[in-house]
Amino acid sequence: MRVMVTIQHPAHVHFFRHAIAELEDDGHEVHVFARDKEMALDLLSRFDIDHEVLAGTGSGLSQLARVQAVYEARLLNRARDIEPDVITAIGGVAAAHVSRLVGAKSLVFYDTEHATIIKGLAYPFAHRIATPDCYRDTIGPHQRRYPSYHELAYLHPDRFEVDESKVPEVAETDDKLVVLRLIEWGASHDMGKGGFDDVEEVVSRLEAAGAEVVITAEGDFPDALAAKQISVAPHEIHHLLGAADLFIGEGATMAAESAVLGTPAVYVNSLTMGYTDELDEAYGLLFNCNGENRHEQALETAVSLLEGDTDWAAKRESLLADKVDTTDVIREQLREVTA
Repeated sequence: MRVMVTIQHPAHVHFFRHAIAELEDDGHEVHVFARDKEMALDLLSRFDIDHEVLAGTGSGLSQLARVQAVYEARLLNRARDIEPDVITAIGGVAAAHVSRLVGAKSLVFYDTEHATIIKGLAYPFAHRIATPDCYRDTIGPHQRRYPSYHELAYLHPDRFEVDESKVPEVAETDDKLVVLRLIEWGASHDMGKGGFDDVEEVVSRLEAAGAEVVITAEGDFPDALAAKQISVAPHEIHHLLGAADLFIGEGATMAAESAVLGTPAVYVNSLTMGYTDELDEAYGLLFNCNGENRHEQALETAVSLLEGDTDWAAKRESLLADKVDTTDVIREQLREVTA
């Protein structure tokens, strides 16, 4: 089987990396193509994944549209050379379009219901769309639901174990450790959305509750907080999330990553997804704060969690009893769509 994998975000590297290695071990031909987005290229190199870079980055709808057009045109040229059996991606706009032009199948994974532009461009052309079973939308006959989350492709206990020796922040404090995540709000599905009102207040309130706060951020944040930015290497961020006592932040992916590792996550964003709802309502590992009062709601929730004594490991075990290793799902879906 000749497989093309497209990467447009650092999380996509984690999602596909175990599947890529296992496919190559089984003798399949895998070609990886990427867009220069945040740490995506660093992660591909760190995990020794051979790849080609097809386009740079962009912010705002007009820039993102130009970058996407370049990416798609170059992917088409490479697909004509490679003649793949299948092109797979998260979101999958380019994969869905290019596959139709070269006679390949497309396999799109997605979990973000409010990304209407991506869905409108990709879904009508995709041969198969694989979604978590908690995904709210019913797409049609090409949809396949599976009992898991994107994050369990790389954080399932068969794939990952927290190593606190890789997280100096844990050894350097006797306080409860909180990871604060700030996002840049530049993705197409982030337009018009919001998170915290005042980041400095978040830090001061959590520190007043006895926590040590470290920050991971996509973009700029107040200079007064610069000393709190973490030093953990991007490929080891999950050790920090797993070792922390609490996550609070605007990014859904990192909130879900924390939750599946058994670290309670306060998710502060005006939007929720099916998986953030399920992690909140079914498993009690994530706390959605998405209304107009989300900033204050998040701070009150975070302080309450820091003061509590919930058995988070037991909650994680309950989740894992219901969910499967998503890397196994990726491989199964590739086999089915190319059969």
